[in-house]
Amino acid sequence: MADTTTTNLLLTKPQVGASTDTWGTKINTDLDSVDAIFAAAGTGTSVGLNVGSGKKLKIVGDVIDTNGNELLKVSATTSAVNEVTLANAATGGAPTLTASGDDTNIGFKLVAKGTGEITAKVNGSDVFNASSNFGFKNRIINGAMVIDQRNAGASGTANGYTVDRWNASVSLTTKGTWQQNAGSVTPPAGFTKYLGFTSNSAYTVGATDQWKFFQVIEGYNMADLAWGTANAKTITLSFWVYSSLTGTFGGALLNGAINRSYPFTYTISSANTWTQASVTIAGDTTGTWATDNTQGVYVQFGFGVGTTYSGTAGAWASAYYSSATGATSVVGTNGATFYVTGVQLEKGSTATSFDYRPYGTELALCQRYYEQYNFGGRTSMYGGASNTSTAEFPFRYMVTKRTSPTISINNYLAYRVNDWKGGDQQAASFTVGESDTIQARFLFTKATANLNTGYVVYMNKEGAYGVDPLLYITAEL
Repeated sequence: MADTTTTNLLLTKPQVGASTDTWGTKINTDLDSVDAIFAAAGTGTSVGLNVGSGKKLKIVGDVIDTNGNELLKVSATTSAVNEVTLANAATGGAPTLTASGDDTNIGFKLVAKGTGEITAKVNGSDVFNASSNFGFKNRIINGAMVIDQRNAGASGTANGYTVDRWNASVSLTTKGTWQQNAGSVTPPAGFTKYLGFTSNSAYTVGATDQWKFFQVIEGYNMADLAWGTANAKTITLSFWVYSSLTGTFGGALLNGAINRSYPFTYTISSANTWTQASVTIAGDTTGTWATDNTQGVYVQFGFGVGTTYSGTAGAWASAYYSSATGATSVVGTNGATFYVTGVQLEKGSTATSFDYRPYGTELALCQRYYEQYNFGGRTSMYGGASNTSTAEFPFRYMVTKRTSPTISINNYLAYRVNDWKGGDQQAASFTVGESDTIQARFLFTKATANLNTGYVVYMNKEGAYGVDPLLYITAEL
């Protein structure tokens, strides 16, 4: 028994009068103990449980309503691969659930031991498992491509970050352009943004060439998968893709040392149409996989990868692969497009609905790795004069960073340093005195030493120098 976590689940009741009880889709779980609550849909509803191979199910306790009436009687314990049906207290057969209002609930607790899956059923249809019922199941950050701190929707051609947490790797900057919502097509239902690439020429990919989007997931966020051990967990990667081309496309998962990789493929059958794809991958039982604040796993989507970095799909390899052999090359066709959104990596062997998190939460998750601060034209920061030419300013980050960040400023000449005794002059230099994962101390010096030591100082924008000064605070993987 790998895990004894107990999770409360709530299954949403279908609309009153619905002809069928459609309560969602099947979702896998690796939890070993689950509290489940079913809303009664009406009379004649059969509630059952699928038990996966090697998993033993135990129903704990009889089910009663708030008035003490016995609704369901415990009657089933099995290790077989079948559907376990809870017995009706009166007849011993499948229970009849009688709704007495929208708030009528039937509750019970299941405990499972071993490997395999637990899946709840209503009227013979798979409905849910644990991972669909709480947030943060998605290990990808900004999978819906909505946060774009660096570029604010602007396009680029070079290697580097596109939308937050997503990196572009290109062998030649002249062969394509990436952008949030490139091409301005309508995103798939439920999404407003996507990350896109457009080919600028018909380029024959060389053996060592790579064009790809990728995200690096921090080791802390993958540690529970136990990759590199005999207990490695299965994951499912799901996403929406759109391309002007059809065929087999490729990608890969890699460890931080990029010496273990799993190339995968998926198919786009209809051009210029959003297609939902998913890939289920058994966790790697060998190799070294970080469980700290370093590179946990690379998730990569290739759209032009040469033979050196392409491997056989569907198996772990002791090699650096970014895509699968034979995958479609987008850069091979002038004007071809590749768009992706709704990227989700979750524990289990079935893709579930996308894990929508509040915008502010998703932004904060991104800011662990990168944030920008725009001082604008206002009085921006207060500190103290450590001597007649140096002003020190403390600065606290929006969120705790993954590691002590790299800090730069785009236009320190736009600052004037002032004190309350008349010292006032344009900043002459900017340095970071010290920094950690929570805060930093900035030093601004002045060409003329006219500050008053020990006095409070503040900064505001120097109007003659145009561009608002920006701080760039980077702690990326």
